[in-house]
Amino acid sequence: MSVMNSLWHRCAQLRPAIYRRAAGDPRASVASTASTLGEVHAGAQRRHSPSTVEELELELLLEAAFQVYGYDYRGYQRDVVARRVQAAMAQLSLSTISALQARVLHEPHAWNVLLRELSVEPALMFDDAAEASLLRMSLGVCLHGAALPRVWLADCAGAQQAWTLAILLEQEQLGARTEIYATVSSDALLAEAQTASLPMARLGELQANYMRSGGTGKLLDYFEVSGDGLHATLRPQLRNRITWAQYNLVTDASFNEFQMILGRRALPDFGPALRQRVLRLFDDSLAPTGMLALDRPLDAGDPLAARYKPLFPQQPWYKRVA
Repeated sequence: MSVMNSLWHRCAQLRPAIYRRAAGDPRASVASTASTLGEVHAGAQRRHSPSTVEELELELLLEAAFQVYGYDYRGYQRDVVARRVQAAMAQLSLSTISALQARVLHEPHAWNVLLRELSVEPALMFDDAAEASLLRMSLGVCLHGAALPRVWLADCAGAQQAWTLAILLEQEQLGARTEIYATVSSDALLAEAQTASLPMARLGELQANYMRSGGTGKLLDYFEVSGDGLHATLRPQLRNRITWAQYNLVTDASFNEFQMILGRRALPDFGPALRQRVLRLFDDSLAPTGMLALDRPLDAGDPLAARYKPLFPQQPWYKRVA
């Protein structure tokens, strides 16, 4: 059965329960809708049970993205996904999620628009002063003892986040021997990160970010300005220490051992089950005594909590102890 036929078949089976619910039919409770979903996906655990036509459209769109493109957003927080899907619809001037699904299935441009919206929001250099300050305090303690330290920017928020880390490592005299692994979720984002440059028109804003985060001197000292004076690129000795790769946190396995993993920008979008999967992935990838930066504290009942101790008060940055 083709992908389109498979999706239509699922829609046809789900639609009666949802429409009965919309019409006020007592048979169409949330429980009965969930039962219908269970029949459609026999033996499979559903992450979400739609109760409106729009929620059904969203489920089918995420299923299509998984089946056709291999990107699994079905375990993401539904409110986050719905908001980003609406943003993609606005860009493409579409009024329904079903219309977006049709475009996504048949037009690479529409898929790239949706994929960009569902990906981690791009960062500006030193845009998070608190994060930069914590990194300044942590890099030396965490990395100086390792012969060849490695840092993983998981679901990296674009080239400027990686550049920020490269500059901080250089300032801590760690740049020459530390490898940065910056992974992104798609080939399109990978190509964009690898060819990125710094717009000189934004230099003033970025310099202010740099100073607020504790930086001294000129940010431009770490860049080479183009002949036309409009763009700048990271100096080769810093740029060459960044290894870019396409990597899917949802489906891919651990690929190396790291002394530091920075995943705080990626985790907020994940639902509970997916979040646990990614935390286990980070745990599998972190070296003994390595450092893990998260978006929020580990729950006391989390099986991994006993393996980590907080590094800073009121901050979800951890050192592995077991």
